[in-house]
Amino acid sequence: MKKNPLLKYGNVPVFGRIIESDYQHLGVPSKKIQSLEKDGELIRLKRGLYVVNPEISGKPINAPLCANHIYGPSYVSLRWALRWYGLIPEQVHRMTSTTIKRSRSFETPVGFFDYYQVKPSYFSIGLRIVQEEGVSFIMAAPEKALCDFILYDSYLPNRSLKGLLQYLEEDLRLDMEELADFDVKIIESCAEQGGKKSILDNLVKIIQQ
Repeated sequence: MKKNPLLKYGNVPVFGRIIESDYQHLGVPSKKIQSLEKDGELIRLKRGLYVVNPEISGKPINAPLCANHIYGPSYVSLRWALRWYGLIPEQVHRMTSTTIKRSRSFETPVGFFDYYQVKPSYFSIGLRIVQEEGVSFIMAAPEKALCDFILYDSYLPNRSLKGLLQYLEEDLRLDMEELADFDVKIIESCAEQGGKKSILDNLVKIIQQ
């Protein structure tokens, strides 16, 4: 029995034009892509970008990896990353990322993906490569994820130290003990390159107390 050519892609998102190269022997390879999607073997993440159905690949879909591919350059951050690190207690049902492109949202069969725009000079601060389920994706370090969240949260306390502390403990319900391990240099860089400098400066003070 001939091996399914889709197996070699595993759970990594792949462009349709690459998949078409496996079906060049057919008259119209693009029609084959449509057929594979209709039959459920391929799941479309956006126009021209697909992931192989886990029932075919034998591997689970990795949402952070999909996030990196759907819209980029981008990295996983904000509320989803804070939850992934165990810094906040609530479940998060939308994948959140930042990008240097304009802010956008995507609704896909594998979930919702939100992207928030930041300046290029700010974008590259505090990133790491995370390995999970046999794949690697780009995600913000805990410090950067918190800074990103603060930058984009429309509800913020007054700029006082006390106000920020209350926000972290009561509104965000952040695990405050984890702050002791934060690298303040990342937050200081974010304060210089991003917005809300006075609030991020106060965050550094809280950590150093």
